[in-house]
Amino acid sequence: MDQAIRQAEKACREGEVPVGAVIVHDDRIVGRGHNQTETLKDPTAHAEIIAISAAADTLQSRRLENCTLYVTLEPCAMCAGAIVLARIRLLVYGCEDPKAGACGSLRNIVQDHRLNHRVEIVSGVRDDFSAGLLKSFFHERRIKKNQ
Repeated sequence: MDQAIRQAEKACREGEVPVGAVIVHDDRIVGRGHNQTETLKDPTAHAEIIAISAAADTLQSRRLENCTLYVTLEPCAMCAGAIVLARIRLLVYGCEDPKAGACGSLRNIVQDHRLNHRVEIVSGVRDDFSAGLLKSFFHERRIKKNQ
């Protein structure tokens, strides 16, 4: 999770919403990502999507069956769908996202029994730090907006 937090901090330095993700296979990071929606002008450039793409490229496979995804914020519906399609085995995330979370908060796409793959979830890992980073980012944005 520390590596995912580093990715989130990188996003924050770049003016992006501070969310970071890493994918681990056999105790080795095979994909990294941080939010880049503003930088790339791409609404799909979420940390998880970028990390999944990098891991698939590294492993030369669209199936990431024996991989663990660490991400600082509960994935949204788009990212949850990508996690299922990639066949990621384990999702470990920091803080919940009560407004857009699709891995337990608003819905639970990654464990929907109607889908052909379900993902094991561990939540709340370093959640205070991840939530604090997000709160600080949005607080600073509000201050700048009101100046």
